[in-house]
Amino acid sequence: MGDIGNTIKKFISNKNNVTIVGVVAAIFILYVAYTIRVNSAISPVSVPYARQQISPGTQITSSMVGVRDVPPSLIKGDVIRNPGEVINKYASANSVIPSGSLFYTSTVVQKEQVPTNVILEYPTGYVLYNMSVNTASTYGNSMYPGNYIDIYLKAVNRILDDQMMTEDADKVMLGKLLENVKILAVKDSSGQAVFADLDNQKIPSMIVFAVPEEYYILLKKAEYLSTYESTLIPVPTNESLKDNPGDLKLYDESLKDWINRVTIWEER
Repeated sequence: MGDIGNTIKKFISNKNNVTIVGVVAAIFILYVAYTIRVNSAISPVSVPYARQQISPGTQITSSMVGVRDVPPSLIKGDVIRNPGEVINKYASANSVIPSGSLFYTSTVVQKEQVPTNVILEYPTGYVLYNMSVNTASTYGNSMYPGNYIDIYLKAVNRILDDQMMTEDADKVMLGKLLENVKILAVKDSSGQAVFADLDNQKIPSMIVFAVPEEYYILLKKAEYLSTYESTLIPVPTNESLKDNPGDLKLYDESLKDWINRVTIWEER
């Protein structure tokens, strides 16, 4: 062992030997790094592609998506590499995805970003309601399709009782009318989806949701009570964060009775 140690000491003490070893090590490291870089540049990468042409607004199902190996040089920009980021998403409203094409983040969007999503799904027997809003009433444009809201009514009580004003006349009323209302779409004044282009969001002008016909009539009555300075107020809730959001329902029967009392409705 002593002889081996002495030999190593002598070898290391020789500067020429150390220089040679250093050069060899550097060459080896450069070779390994170069080999890794070359292999990474030529080794195929698996990416999803479209098996068929996909029209704008179409939901992308698993049967429409295949996986193939392509050279890394073809993967540029915002190419999607994981099929899970494509399946069950939608082709954007302004993009046709050709058969054989790779998928890009700019052409694949969430359901809520599809302008026509309002007609995709709502319960049978429900009626679409369009509520006027603005940036302030949507809490700084923070109400999204899929979110839940409660709807409040603000009005001034001006009911006449035997031609005499009641003691509550001209007092402001504020109460919750409906709860657990699911937003289906948020649109601007031209009817375009506000969140279709996240890089260029528009100003909200209306939110669209679906309610049973009796609630639709109730909301329309409340909306047209100009004499009572009525205002419908959407208020966001956390129902969309729950596994099982609550059902849409009338919250205040007395408020419903008041609306019906100050409007005319003929049963047929």
